[in-house]
Amino acid sequence: MELKTILYVDDNPLDIELTLEAIKENHILNPIIVANDGLEALEYLASNGVYKNRKPGNPSMVLLDLKMPRMDGLEFLAIVKKDENFKRIPIIMLTSSQEKNDLIKSYNLGINAYVVKPLNFLALINIIKQIIIFWTLINELPPE
Repeated sequence: MELKTILYVDDNPLDIELTLEAIKENHILNPIIVANDGLEALEYLASNGVYKNRKPGNPSMVLLDLKMPRMDGLEFLAIVKKDENFKRIPIIMLTSSQEKNDLIKSYNLGINAYVVKPLNFLALINIIKQIIIFWTLINELPPE
């Protein structure tokens, strides 16, 4: 079985480092592509710019931060969930925002899950493990 790519969209270098370390700690072998904002993530999905020669196919899931420059998570979500080529990709909001408004907007735009990043690294390791196991191994995706 080929391991499908996980697209991780976040602009905070520390959060990226901690999340990638949590993925490594869980021995998750899926390729991880890190995009630093929604625009870069859209380029990846559309195989444009620096991603024009990437292997075809959608990622198995998107881990998406909320607050980012250029294009935030909600703007990215609104575009992706309206696109026939991408709307079935599971998108998990992984954010530090506990704002009820952000939660509601995310679900209204079609988010698949909303997870608040824990402050404790051991808790983050556990959450990342559960998210990735569910969305890449347990969950059945429709064909592209």
